Amino acid sequence: MKDIQNQHDYRNIPIDKVGIKNLKYPITVLDRKNKLQHTVASINMYVDLPHRYKGTHMSRFVEMLHLFRPEVSLKKISVILEEMKKYLNAASANIEVTFPYFIEKKSPVSNSPGFMDYVCRIIGSSNPDGKIDLVSEVIVPVSSVCPCSKEISDAGAHNQRGRVQLSTRFKKFIWIEDMIELVEKSASCEVYSILKRADEKYVTEKGFSNPKFVEDIVRDIAEELKKDSNITWFSVSAENFESIHNHSAYASITEGQQPHL
Repeated sequence: MKDIQNQHDYRNIPIDKVGIKNLKYPITVLDRKNKLQHTVASINMYVDLPHRYKGTHMSRFVEMLHLFRPEVSLKKISVILEEMKKYLNAASANIEVTFPYFIEKKSPVSNSPGFMDYVCRIIGSSNPDGKIDLVSEVIVPVSSVCPCSKEISDAGAHNQRGRVQLSTRFKKFIWIEDMIELVEKSASCEVYSILKRADEKYVTEKGFSNPKFVEDIVRDIAEELKKDSNITWFSVSAENFESIHNHSAYASITEGQQPHL
């Protein structure tokens, strides 16, 4: 059969990224407590396309990924990237793997168990020289109490749920759980999937005694990351879904040296 993709393209324009998006795929990721965790990822995969080719072979992305099933982890990403380049005759390759990650958490007083889900992402790229860039990312729900509201009010203070997004580059492997724990301890209080009345009392009082602006949250996280010699680059942002405003509060910090790919 005629291979249209390999035909010459007359426009003489190379394409930076071409591939597939939002491929749902079962994967296995490393779990600090249970060794492995099965989940379902949404995967984006791209390669560059030289000016002379009309198109890439989309089916090959799925075929190639299927060879690595079921484990798609930080350890495997670099291998997958190099195989993408070989399999698709490309100079560069990119992959983004987004998945829910579940951690069993017990409520702080009643010790009632429940599962918290966190959005996690592994982002990888390989340049024409074979240099690999890996980024690990987590999105963590948190709660915060406004320091200003607490200071100016005779009673109470407004609080809200928020979301912290933390991305890191590193020298050696970093656990998803470590990133999540760093974020959670930097908020006014953690978020739990189940709370009894005694737990509600605890989290309400803990948050009230530990008020945090979004600025405080990102600075506290950044301060800890700067102490960690394993972290070479990070980007952290906090967004509070304000309870008394018709807008969100937001802050972000990015620090470290990005690789030249």
